[in-house]
Amino acid sequence: MTDDLAWETLDTGIDYRCPGFQVRQDDVRLPDGTETDYHYVEEVETVVVLAFLPGGDEVVLIEEWRQAVDRVNRGLPAGGIEPEDDDLEAAARRELREETGYTAESVEHLCSTEPVNGIADSVHHTVVARGCEPAAEQDLDGNESIRALTVPYDDLLAAVRDGEIRDGRAAFAVSRYELA
Repeated sequence: MTDDLAWETLDTGIDYRCPGFQVRQDDVRLPDGTETDYHYVEEVETVVVLAFLPGGDEVVLIEEWRQAVDRVNRGLPAGGIEPEDDDLEAAARRELREETGYTAESVEHLCSTEPVNGIADSVHHTVVARGCEPAAEQDLDGNESIRALTVPYDDLLAAVRDGEIRDGRAAFAVSRYELA
């Protein structure tokens, strides 16, 4: 059964490629018969890690330079799922270790979302990691400037509530965790 809101894709191609994402252009036919084009960002699926230290009172955060907003951003470890990752848990463990040097005793899937599905095909898988402890040095990608730190979970929750955490992935992960 076809939804009467569905667009028909007539043609598709990549307009621009760069590390991390690409911009796709689809030629489409709208439900009323109008033909037009539509651009959107394609990127790999991402894991977002809400990482608790043993005891559950503190979490691992990152501070990372974000060129698009011209400032250091406080958020959660996150990154793309790579072809060699066997599953979400493996991707989450790898990203946590690379960005922070921490490893997790356990990892549990919290939710999956499409955070900006009007302009991108992004899918973010939020996981909760528990029993996280430092185990190695960071292993950052060449284009990452990240500082790892730990804070009380209640401070993170207050920062989300008060709007001090502006990173959407972190704000959503904490909000969703509180609702679970």
